[in-house]
Amino acid sequence: MKSREEYIDMMSAHLKEWSAKIDELESQFGTVSADMKSAYEQRILDIKEKRDEMSRKLQEVRGASGDAWKTLTTGMDNAWDEFKDAFKSSVDKFKKAV
Repeated sequence: MKSREEYIDMMSAHLKEWSAKIDELESQFGTVSADMKSAYEQRILDIKEKRDEMSRKLQEVRGASGDAWKTLTTGMDNAWDEFKDAFKSSVDKFKKAV
């Protein structure tokens, strides 16, 4: 198991990386039709909400005392998996529409 600091650094880096990927996906909205754009904007909002949830969970890990942070990582890891799945699904649907 990683140390608390290593885990926080790793998850912070993941959040930055995936935020950049969200921005990149948003920049491609111009290539979809107007009726599809609304659906993709909603999907991006959903992804951002999941990212924000991960950020909140990371704050909980940062603020946890003692070994409590280890327990919180389970929720963080589950949120991370949900985020990656939601992002991949959105990218796949976006590529099919373009």
